[in-house]
Parts: sequence; C-alpha cells; structure tokens
Amino acid sequence: MEEIILKGVAAAPGIIFGYAFILDKQDFVIAPRTIMENEVPSEIARFLEAVIHAKDEIVDLKNKIDAQKRANETQIFDAHLMILEDRSLINDVEKRIRAEKLSAEYIFMEVIRDYLSKFANIDDEYLRERASDINDIGRRVLKNLVDEDRLHALDNVEEKLIIIGHDLSPSDTASMYNKNIIGFATDIGGKTSHTAIMAKSLGVPAVVGLKDATLRIRNQDYLIVDGERGMVVVNPKEETLSQYKSQQTKIQETRDRIQEIKDLPCETTDGKKIGLYANLELPEEMPAIISSGADGIGLYRTEFFYMNRMDLPSEDEQFEVYKNVVEQMKGGMVTIRTLDIGGDKFLSTLQIPIDMSPSLGWRGIQFCLRQPDIFKTQLRAILRASAFGNLRLMYPMISGVQELRQANALLEEAKLNLKEEGVAFDENMPVGVMIEIPAAALMADMLARETDFFSIGTNDLIQYTFAIDRVNEQTAQLYEPANPAILRLIRVTIEAAHKEGIKVSLCGEMSGELALAFILLGLEVDDLSMSSVSILQIKNMIRNVTYKKAKEVAHEAVSLATSEEVETITLNRLKTMAPDLFNAQH
Repeated sequence: MEEIILKGVAAAPGIIFGYAFILDKQDFVIAPRTIMENEVPSEIARFLEAVIHAKDEIVDLKNKIDAQKRANETQIFDAHLMILEDRSLINDVEKRIRAEKLSAEYIFMEVIRDYLSKFANIDDEYLRERASDINDIGRRVLKNLVDEDRLHALDNVEEKLIIIGHDLSPSDTASMYNKNIIGFATDIGGKTSHTAIMAKSLGVPAVVGLKDATLRIRNQDYLIVDGERGMVVVNPKEETLSQYKSQQTKIQETRDRIQEIKDLPCETTDGKKIGLYANLELPEEMPAIISSGADGIGLYRTEFFYMNRMDLPSEDEQFEVYKNVVEQMKGGMVTIRTLDIGGDKFLSTLQIPIDMSPSLGWRGIQFCLRQPDIFKTQLRAILRASAFGNLRLMYPMISGVQELRQANALLEEAKLNLKEEGVAFDENMPVGVMIEIPAAALMADMLARETDFFSIGTNDLIQYTFAIDRVNEQTAQLYEPANPAILRLIRVTIEAAHKEGIKVSLCGEMSGELALAFILLGLEVDDLSMSSVSILQIKNMIRNVTYKKAKEVAHEAVSLATSEEVETITLNRLKTMAPDLFNAQH
C-alpha cells in the first residue's frame, strides 16, 4: 500500500505507532478485537446465533402488530427479515471473520457500514430509504452480540488503537482515559482546542486540523502519529518507520534524562525562583502530575466533571472529588476554576440553546451568574474542600469589576449558609480572577484591588484579541501567542497586579512552550501552569537561563512589530544561552 503523509496541527507531543480506529457519529461504535484461528468457528457461530435471535425478535414484533391489524407496519418487518435472510450478507460476514481474524461484532459493523454506504449512493429514492432498515437491523444484531452499554463505550477497548475522528468533543476525549487509546487525530481543531488540551492531559500524541483524515484513513490502517511536527503517516514505508522509531527513542532518552531535575528547585542561574504548576482536567491525571514534580495545581478545569453524565453532580459528589485532589497534593496549592462551559464545551444535562457563535455565546461566569443554584452548589463544595488543604478558587471569563462583585456576593452567601450549618471551611481561602478577555486586561488595575490573585488564560485571551475561533483549524495560522499585542496585554496585567501586591500565574498553553515561557519569565510572571508533560522541559529551560537576560529579551520582544520577529529573536537568544535545550528537540 502507498505511503500517505497528512499534515495538520501539532496538538500533543510525542510519536506513536499503531492501528487506526475510525470514530464516527453513527449509532454504534465497536472497537476491533483480534481472535485466534481456533476461535473462528465459535465466533461465526456466535454471529449466526445473534442473527437467529434478531429474526425471532422481529417475528414476535410482527405477530403483535398483526394481532392489532396494522398491516402497513408489518411490511417494515418483512423487509427486515429479508435483510437478515440475505445469504450474501451472511457470507460476507463469515468470509471476513475467517480472513481478518477479528470479532464478529466488529466485522458485522464494518459490513453494515459498507451496505449503508452503497445504499446512500443509489439514485432510486425507495432503495435509498432502505438504508434505515439496514441500520435498524445492524443495531438489533449488535445488541445481541454485545451489551447495550458497550455499543458506544471506548473505555472497553481491548487493543491499543489510534482514534481517528472528524472532531472529538471534550466529553469524547474525557471518556478516552484508557491505556489502550495511544493517540488520536482529527479533521478539525486548533492547537488550543480542548481536544488538544485533553490529548496532553491523557499523555498521548495527537494531531488536529488534518481536514480529511477520516476520508483518507481506513480502519486498521497502520499509522505513525507525529505530535511533534503535526503529521500523520498512513501505511509508512520501512524506511519511514525506521526513521521515526529512531526519533521516538531520542525523545524518550531526553525525557528520561531530565527526570534528574524533578526534585530540584525551579530557579534561574542567577537565583530567580518561579512556581511551576500543572493543569488538571480529570482526577485520573493526579499520579502523572505528582510524578512530574509540579508545585501544585495551577488550573483545575472542573467542567469535565460535569460531562458524560445524565445529571448534574451533587454538592457532596463534588466535595469528595475536590477534597481528594487537595489531599493528594499534600500541601501543594490547588487552584480550582469554577464551571466554565461554552465555546467547545457544553453540558448535555442542560437544555441550553446552541449558539451560532459558541465562543461568543453564553459561557464562563456569565452562565454561572444566570444559574445561581448550579453555581452555589459548586461554591459550597469548593469551600468545604478548602478545609482539607491549600486551596484557592478563581472565576473564569471575568470581563470587569461588576461581574467579580456579583460572583463574590454569591460566594459570601455560600459562606454564610455553611457557617449557619456549622460546616468547616477556610475563611481566608484566596479568590482570584482569570484574565482571558481583553477588557479584563485593560481593567486589571481595578480588578487587582478587589481580588487575591490573577491567572492569565492566554488560550482565550489570544482568541478574543484577534477575533478568531481557536478551535477552528482554518484560523490556526492566525493564532499567534508570540504576537507583541498579546505580550503587551500580559505585561499590562502583570504590572497592574504587582502594583497592588498580588501574584500572577499564567495557565495558557503558551506556558508549556520553551521560547514563550522564556519571554513570560522575562515579563515577570510569578507562576506558570501547564500540562504535566511539559513541566520538566520548562523547568530544565529555566534552570539554564538567567532572569536578567530573560527580562532583556522580553523588553525587546514587546517593542517588535510581528510574532515572527519575536520568535526569531527569542529562539536565537535562547539557543545562545542554552544550546543543549535544542539539541534535544526533534
């Protein structure tokens, strides 16, 4: 087979090799499962039994309808029986089970998809409509082959797979916390979409924005996912495979080498210390965060706790999860961001109208202030967890002082209610503001007087500054974290905070990139928060540079005209100071 190279956007670092599994939005999702030669007869027998069972179910339904004298409806079931008795369909499945040595349910699903594809392209309207009958039959047989709750679940994947999809919602990726999902790639998405963020949290290589990956990759194609350069190689040649395996080995050697600095202080060669924190999406990430040597959690994105469920999490449920995270950090600071839905994050439990422009729609603190019951439930849970460790809270998407005051008023109500109930919490729990809207950056001096700390969310700050959708691969080239406009907004925010004596953390994806983190150091940010996979690399950089030089470079960067100029100058300065950092780059 011919080697194909697809180019997209690098979303999560690393290189991985494996077989493709196309995750589409059809009614059923079955992952491939290999069977042994001696299992083939029993697998075919299992398939035939499922077909017989499906026939019996349809006959029972047909008899009930006949009894009610609804003759027109029985014709539907006659059509279903004809499909199940189609010898070519049965033979296709049996033949492919023997040839491919894969489970009956997976082969049957593939055959049904082929049939659906053929029917969709038929000109005759009557025959095209038979596709729905085939789909119904497919579901009925699959339900007899596997448990109903496994028709969608990816957490039951038994083989190591690379997921390929048109798009993966945050809830999709949140359900992928499974050691057998080793990487993924999507047609759409940008570098800071939540698909990319979740890939980093899962610790798997990922490429997004490939445009037509789902059309050019087939199930079980052998792939290389290059999360370093943003490429996917389909059916690689031996030479390509050999080159990538060599690169993968070098990357792992570099990761192993910098493990030595995990417990060393994060400070420059001239003594400037900076906090390095981890971003947390799912509690399952905690072992990886602890092993990274992070000082704590700089951003806990709690919205993922609300996804993949049919109800809202209760106060007690939230409290237990937050408390567990706080206790695992053993004194390390944990910063919980209150619920931030909107953009590419939504909650299926709430009947919220779909926004035409979700990034500009009802999201973040705006949503919480309009849903005070949901908001106060979370505030109470966070307050209760604050009694068990070093915890602080911050509000997302604050645009000005008025919203901050409204949010704090609800927080005070929650505190008062807990006091009346005799429930313990930290009376002095710090409360901060996320600076991720240009209006908030421009009002940073006012906001700094009424809050305990700032956390700059550059993913959204860049999006709103340049009027682009950061999830959209079409505008990926316009997403410029090194643009002097962004650096100036960050500088204004830090200066305003320091003038009022409060600290500033930065928790956007730019924290985890060497050159950008070097500039942020020079802009005098106090803490950086990032995916745990980036922490040691950034610590290694900080321990090899001077704070004095970082400030000089940052001062020069904000005076430049373009992001290209900023990146060129910064990389050149950094390579001169610490060439070993780039010798390890691939």
